[in-house]
Amino acid sequence: MKPVRSVFLPAMLMFTAFLSGCSGETEAVAEKPAPVHIESGDECHVCGMAITRFPGPKGEVITEKEQAVHKFCSTRDMFSWVLQPENVNRNHTLYVHDMSQTEWDSPADTALIDARDAFYVVGSERKGAMGPTLASFSTEAAAQGFMMKHGGEVVRYEAITLEHLNAEMPMGNMHGSMHGSMHH
Repeated sequence: MKPVRSVFLPAMLMFTAFLSGCSGETEAVAEKPAPVHIESGDECHVCGMAITRFPGPKGEVITEKEQAVHKFCSTRDMFSWVLQPENVNRNHTLYVHDMSQTEWDSPADTALIDARDAFYVVGSERKGAMGPTLASFSTEAAAQGFMMKHGGEVVRYEAITLEHLNAEMPMGNMHGSMHGSMHH
């Protein structure tokens, strides 16, 4: 009887350790990595330009499997990378600056928010590193306020397409921008 018990006990302990190891791994994968500070020497993953030398919101992607950090000089460059066929369906962690919490000319990393929860103003008169960019905000009210002041259109993360990145001004807003101020 004794030899059976001594074999059974270590097997149970190993099985228990295996189960707890699995559950611990699942929790770690589900946890979202924190944003990484954008340093002055960092270069854009898409265009290679020095990120901090330019105005406007920046972007950051932390890849799901490798946990590699890709930094972008503008939200436009970040979206041009994210919307590529090989990246579009990946569950990467994405961050952008909340422009209601920081200065346009020099966004602070303390204002980085989850890009999937943000509201974007596409086609505004404000420029980023590569010209037109997507102004990012944590609330729809802040995005609407920016749009009223600088033009453009408010778009949610999941609605952004490559066409938004390639157009200077969204087609829906072309007519309104030609007339300048409204007449009453």
